[in-house]
Amino acid sequence: MMKINNFLGLKDFQKIIIENEKIELDESLLSRVDRSYQFLKEFSKNKVIYGVNTGFGPMAQFKISDEDTHQLQYNLIRSHSSGIGNPLPAEEVKACMLARMNTLSLGNSGVHQSVIYLLQELINRDITPLIFEHGGVGASGDLVQLAHLALVLIGEGEVFYKGERKFTKEVFEIERLEPIRVEIREGLALMNGTSVMSGIGIVNAYKANQLTDISIKLSCAINEIVQAYDDHLSEALNGTKRHYGQQKVAERMRAHLADSQLIRKRADHLYTHFEEQEKIFKEKVQEYYSLRCVPQILGPVLDTLEYTEKVLENEINSANDNPIINVEDQHVYHGGNFHGDYISLEMDKLKIVVTKLTMLAERQLNYLLNAKINEILPPFVNLGKLGFNFGMQGVQFTATSTTAESQMLSNPMYVHSIPNNNDNQDIVSMGTNAAVICRKVIENAFEVLAIEAITIIQAIEYLGFQDKVSSSTKGLYDDIRKIIPAFSDDMVMYPYLEEVKKYLKTM
Repeated sequence: MMKINNFLGLKDFQKIIIENEKIELDESLLSRVDRSYQFLKEFSKNKVIYGVNTGFGPMAQFKISDEDTHQLQYNLIRSHSSGIGNPLPAEEVKACMLARMNTLSLGNSGVHQSVIYLLQELINRDITPLIFEHGGVGASGDLVQLAHLALVLIGEGEVFYKGERKFTKEVFEIERLEPIRVEIREGLALMNGTSVMSGIGIVNAYKANQLTDISIKLSCAINEIVQAYDDHLSEALNGTKRHYGQQKVAERMRAHLADSQLIRKRADHLYTHFEEQEKIFKEKVQEYYSLRCVPQILGPVLDTLEYTEKVLENEINSANDNPIINVEDQHVYHGGNFHGDYISLEMDKLKIVVTKLTMLAERQLNYLLNAKINEILPPFVNLGKLGFNFGMQGVQFTATSTTAESQMLSNPMYVHSIPNNNDNQDIVSMGTNAAVICRKVIENAFEVLAIEAITIIQAIEYLGFQDKVSSSTKGLYDDIRKIIPAFSDDMVMYPYLEEVKKYLKTM
C-alpha cells in the first residue's frame, strides 16, 4: 500500500499502474484539500470567479445566478462528454486518474474531498472510466476526455469492470460507491487540466524505456554475430564526445558484451603485420553505421527520454487548473496552467526518437537479411533450401511498412494548432493527440523489434554461435526459442510475431 501525500514520481506511477500497488491518502493531503475547499467556499461569495458563477470559455461574460451554479457544473460535464474513437487502454486511464487525483490534491483547486476519495477507490478497485482517444485539443486541458472521467464520478457514463463495459450506475451499485456531489466547481476542476495527455505520456515513457533496453540488447547481439571490433564501444572513444546518452549506451553495451567470445579487439587483428596484408583486406576495417554508430544513434534517444520524464514528473506534480486557488495568499488567480504545450512538445520529441530507434532496427534487420552486405549469412537468413524456402523474406515487408508508417507519424502535432471555441482558444497544444500518436509509434517499434529479434536468433542458429554469445544474448536466445523453434521450412509467422512482441513488452 502506497501512501500518497504531495509528490508522485514516475517510479511511483509505475508501481501503481504496472505493478497494481494500492494507494491510501495521507491525512495531511486531505487537510490541504479541505482548506482549499473551505477557503473558496467563503471567498467566492459576492465575487466574480470564473467557472463558479460565470459561464465558460467565450460565455464567461454571462453571470450565473446562485441557484444555478451547481447545475452549471453538471451541464459542463454532460455537454463535453463528446469523445469518439477507440477507448483509451486501461493502464492509460489509470495513469490519468492518478495524475488528476494528484494535481487536485495539491490544494490549488478548491474541490471537495469526495472527489479525491472516489478517484482513490476507482484506482484501487480497477474500475476504468470509458475515455475516448479523440476529443481534446489540449488547450483548456483535456476538456473532452476529462469530461468522460468527471461523468463517471457523478455516477453517469460507462466504465470497464472485470473485463466488461458496463454503465457506471450499475457498477457503483455492485461496489457500493457513491457518486460525488457538486459543491462549488468540481466539474471545471476535473476537466481543466493536462492529466489525460500526461497519463498517456507516462505510459509512453515507460514503454520507450523498454524499447531502448531492447534495442541496445539487439544491437549487441548483431555486433556479436558479425564479430565486430570493440573499439567503437570503448570508453576512450565515446568519452571524447561530451554527451551523457552516448556514453551511457556504450557503457551498457560493454556490460552486455563483457563475457562474449565473439567481440574482437582491433589490436589483435588489424594493428599487426601490416606488411603481410594483401592490397585488398579480407576482413572489414569498419562495420556499417547501423552496427558501429549505435551509441551515437541511441544516445539522443536516451537523453530525450530522460528529459521527457522530467517534464512529465513536473506536470503531474503541478497545478494545471484554472483558476488557481491560493490559500496562503487568500486569493484566486486566473490564467492558463491548463495549457498542454509542455507535454505536446515532449510527446513529439519522444515519437521522433522512437521512430529513429525503429529505423535503426529496420536497417540492422536489412543488414542481416542481405547476404551481399553481411557476407556471412544466407539470403533472408534462410535456413532451408534457397529458392524453394523463403526464410525471413515475408516479414521484412512488415518491418519496412511499419517503419515507414512511423516516419510519417513523426510529423509534429505541437505546431498543428487550429483555433476553436469561438476563437477563445486561439492557439492550442494538441497534447493528447500528440500522446496518442506517440503511443502508436511506440507500438510500431515493438513490432519491428520483434521481427529483428527472431531474425537474430535464426542467425545465431545458422552460425552455431549459441555457446559463444554473451550471457545477455544467450538469455534472449533461450527465451525466444521457447516461443518459436528453429525453422527451415516455411510456416505461418504472424502468431509468432505477436507472441515475441508480447515477450518484449515483459522484458
